[in-house]
Amino acid sequence: MNAQPKPALAPAAPASAPAAQPARQARLKDILPPAAVLGPAIALLAAVIFFATQSERFLTGQNFSLILQQVMVVGVIAIGQTLIILTAGIDLSCGMAMALGSVVLTKFAVDHGMHPYAAVACGMAVCVLIGYVNGALVTAIRLPPFIVTLGTMNIAFAITQIYSQAQTVTGLPEAMTFFGNTFHVGQTSITYGTVLMLGLYLLTWLFLRETAPGRHVYAVGNNPEAARLTGIATSRVLIGVYMVAGLFYGIAALLSVARMGVGDPQGGQTDNLDSITAVVLGGTSLFGGRGSVAGTLIGVLIVGVFRNGLTLMGVPSVYQILVTGILVILAVATDQLTHKKG
Repeated sequence: MNAQPKPALAPAAPASAPAAQPARQARLKDILPPAAVLGPAIALLAAVIFFATQSERFLTGQNFSLILQQVMVVGVIAIGQTLIILTAGIDLSCGMAMALGSVVLTKFAVDHGMHPYAAVACGMAVCVLIGYVNGALVTAIRLPPFIVTLGTMNIAFAITQIYSQAQTVTGLPEAMTFFGNTFHVGQTSITYGTVLMLGLYLLTWLFLRETAPGRHVYAVGNNPEAARLTGIATSRVLIGVYMVAGLFYGIAALLSVARMGVGDPQGGQTDNLDSITAVVLGGTSLFGGRGSVAGTLIGVLIVGVFRNGLTLMGVPSVYQILVTGILVILAVATDQLTHKKG
């Protein structure tokens, strides 16, 4: 009996066809910014377009430079706040730490005759010390970061008022106000402090993206127990994050002194909320493990653009605070919904 001929098989689809789509998606993922940054960037662009239609002065180089000058202190504080929120923490003491650092560095130079560079180092060391205390209490005693930093905020405020006797420190040496000086690009004046702020954002972005310690920050914020089981010293990471954040607060203290020309014991009282606002608007999750300093920079600019644009429109400052509060609630609500969905 003759065997029946086997039916011809259909030609197989090229193996590369199914693999091409994931490869294409991977390339797009590398090109496009993350959704956490893309959303705030679109919001910033929309705000710029809106205010450009409301005021002729808004779309000028000098006005954009002014916006950057106005946000450079909070912008640097927000870098430290971002690092802490990435670990699922929060820092309410940042503004008062900055104020104490500014008073220490100015009084050491003016009242005690210390060299300006040494005085600046002392002011920054005080801020780093506050960061160490925060980190040690969070890790050693397992206190909630909110409670710890609420306490150190009040302690720092009291020490600032006692040490300065609630008096502004004036007569600063020129070296302390260097970052308040400007240089010109075309007809636009740009402060050195603005360049420093942008440089710090770039360095922090590279640290978080390209280094193992930076990835450890995300790992601790995402799942501290899993991070510990993989060999990451979670307590050391947390203390290090709070200390580095303190260093950023010290740099912000120097920028505040450079911009204002005085050591102000009353400064920084709303900077904690302003920095948290910028971080949340920039897409960093309050649950930790998700976000970036690039988003924080966009969040800082959103706050600065709104305040500047509303001022140009003649809107009273109380309504500016109202708008900022609404933006924060919307950003946190979005983060909450995204977290639940995930």
